[in-house]
Amino acid sequence: MAITVEQTWDGSQISGQMDDGSITSEYLVRGTSDEFAAWTALEAATALIVGSLVKQDVNIDRRLGEFEWAGSVKWGMRERPETNDSSFSFDTSGGNQHITQALQTAGTYAAPGVTAPNYQGAIGVSDNGVEGVDVTVPVYNFEETHYLPIAFVDATYKLLVFTLTGKVNSLAFKGFATGECLFLGASGSLRKHDQWEITYKFSAAPNVTGLSIGGGITGIAKAGWDYLWVRYKDAEDTAAKKLVRRPEAVYVEQVYERADLNLLGI
Repeated sequence: MAITVEQTWDGSQISGQMDDGSITSEYLVRGTSDEFAAWTALEAATALIVGSLVKQDVNIDRRLGEFEWAGSVKWGMRERPETNDSSFSFDTSGGNQHITQALQTAGTYAAPGVTAPNYQGAIGVSDNGVEGVDVTVPVYNFEETHYLPIAFVDATYKLLVFTLTGKVNSLAFKGFATGECLFLGASGSLRKHDQWEITYKFSAAPNVTGLSIGGGITGIAKAGWDYLWVRYKDAEDTAAKKLVRRPEAVYVEQVYERADLNLLGI
């Protein structure tokens, strides 16, 4: 049975200009018992642009019979996102990190007659260990929303997005060097049956090189999302005549898997 789409009045009476700068026309869709098939036929049969207005909404409003539907189409001044359009947002509010080692000791003060122990930058040293402190570190959070064709976002692509979530870029990606960009995942919704709106979330942290920690551990390199920690040992501070804890070794651990985030295709 062929599906037909018929406007319920002639084109010169296309509902008239409305206060919000939009027009709406009503239709009869005949020849199918499937609502999605009726919507698809109505979408295909109506123009994208009417005058200076752009099609915004295509709706199947109600069933009139076994093979008949009432629908409506709205055109308006506000342009809806076209397929392959995109939008972007970002913030640099940073992230929190617990550190046990200072960049440098800015000052040391002691009671009269006492030499302050030199902990070589260790923070919050006590008899039980090195407590450290929470600090704000540079983190660049950004989101991208893309409007993708329905054929592009198939089951294989959804699985790809899932498997790339929680991965750090193994190749240069969106201007970030290898190891700097973490994919936090994506959320998507199907818009009017003809395009996907998907928002991708990322977080970037800079790679660093040439770090120095303690009294002689130098040349340290750390990728943005690797984790750096310090092992401490007991050592004698001969000037203060005390046993202190000082950095003995530095470890840089890869804690996120790497993957080519360019496979997202955005």
